[in-house]
Amino acid sequence: MQTDIKQQVREFYDQVGWQKVSEGVYQNAHYEDLRPVSHEYIHRCHLRILRHIRPSGRFLLDAGSGPIQYPEYLEYSRGYKYRVCADISIVALQEARERIGEHGLFVVCDVANLPFKPGAFDSAVSLHTIHHLPEEQHEQAYGELYRVLKAGGTAAVVNGWPGSRFMRLFEPLIRFSIRVQNMMRKGQDPQPVAQKNKNRKNGKPKGTFTERHDVAWINRTLKPRMPLEIHVWRSASVRFLRALIHPKLGGRWWLKLLYWLEERYPRYFAENGQYPIIVIQKPENNGAKHGLE
Repeated sequence: MQTDIKQQVREFYDQVGWQKVSEGVYQNAHYEDLRPVSHEYIHRCHLRILRHIRPSGRFLLDAGSGPIQYPEYLEYSRGYKYRVCADISIVALQEARERIGEHGLFVVCDVANLPFKPGAFDSAVSLHTIHHLPEEQHEQAYGELYRVLKAGGTAAVVNGWPGSRFMRLFEPLIRFSIRVQNMMRKGQDPQPVAQKNKNRKNGKPKGTFTERHDVAWINRTLKPRMPLEIHVWRSASVRFLRALIHPKLGGRWWLKLLYWLEERYPRYFAENGQYPIIVIQKPENNGAKHGLE
C-alpha cells in the first residue's frame, strides 16, 4: 500500500504536476492563487519561513523541494553554500537544477527515509510534502528531519490542516460567491459543463494522494519526540482567495488587514487558519532529552 501511494505521487508530479504550462509556471500552480490581487499577501506569507530557519550555513535541506517553483523559495538558501534538494520526482529535481545550478545538490529519495547522516544540516524546510506520504509514515518523516539537523538547527515544515475553523466562518459566503461566478460564466463560456467534466475525466489526473493531521495529532504525537512550536504561515485557502478576493472589491486592502491580524494574533491563526508552520528546534545537547539519537 505504501509503495502504491508513493508511486502514484511520483507519477503525478513527473507526468502532470511539474510539467510547464508557460515560462516558469507549472501545472501545479493550479493549486495556488497567482492573480496580482493576491500577490503581495502570498509573497509575505512565503517569506515567513525566513524567521524560523538559520540565516546562513553550509547545507540547507529542502525536503520535497519540487522545482523550487516560487521566487520567494530561492531566498531560503541565499545565505547557504549549498541547498540540498531531496525529492521523489526526477522531473522536479531536473527543474530545480535549472533554477539554482551549482548552488544545489540533488538527491532522488523518500523524505520518510532520508539518506543523510545525523546532524548533516544547519536547517531544513519542507513545504507541502509530508501530507503526500502514507499516514503511518508522517511521524517517521518528522523524525527524519529532526535526525538530520545539527544541534541548534531548525526545520520549518508547512502542511495544511485537514480543516480550518477560520475558513469555515466564511464558507456560506464562499459558496454564494462561487455560485454567482458560475452563473456569470454560463453565458460567456461556449463549452457546456457536461463536456468539460467529460474532458477532465478523459484527461490527466487532477490531483494526487494527501493525508493531513490536526493540531491535536501534532501535540500528541510529535511534541513528546522533539521540541516544536506551531506558527502561522497562511490562514487563507486558495478557495477563499479565488471566491472572495477581487481587485474591484478592495481585495488588496482586505488581504493587508488579514496579514496584520495574523501578525497580531499568531497563535489563533496558526491553529485555526489553513496552513501552519511546524517549527522544529534541535537543542544544543543533540536532542538527548528527547531520546532521539
